[in-house]
Amino acid sequence: MATDHPRARKLGERIKVIVAEALERGVIKDARLGFVTITDVRCTGDLQHATIFYTVYGSDDERTETEAALKANTGRIRGEVGRNLTTRLTPSIEFVLDALPDTAKSLEALLAEAAARDAEVEKIAAGAHYAGDADPYVKPREIDDEPERRAADDLARQRESVIRDDDETIVE
Repeated sequence: MATDHPRARKLGERIKVIVAEALERGVIKDARLGFVTITDVRCTGDLQHATIFYTVYGSDDERTETEAALKANTGRIRGEVGRNLTTRLTPSIEFVLDALPDTAKSLEALLAEAAARDAEVEKIAAGAHYAGDADPYVKPREIDDEPERRAADDLARQRESVIRDDDETIVE
């Protein structure tokens, strides 16, 4: 189970700022580098490795070219990070394209599709009518138990007459 190390989180935030400023200042002079945004940096607990997540504004070709440019210039960026950090060792760095924008777009598309389907179902339901009664559970079903009730009443009358007969014999 991974734990959240406060020092690793602070170092990640510092590396994020350093790399963003380095890219903004033009430390990397590569024509393949597109419009890059550093979204997050995650450091291991021992501060030896940093994973830098980034996004690129543009097409898929621009993303692949930017990825190649960042991988080719990883050493320069690591040197810039090492000059600006106060740690004994400079962590190794790795660039990973952040999937968050693509995931957000797919979620938005799924939510739009769900809303369209809900509207369609609501439109169908507006013109629908019940196949049977509108509310079949309003009244309890009436059961024809008349023969059973008559038999029970007859049995009760017979018992009463037997009890009366017994009482009359005792009184005499």
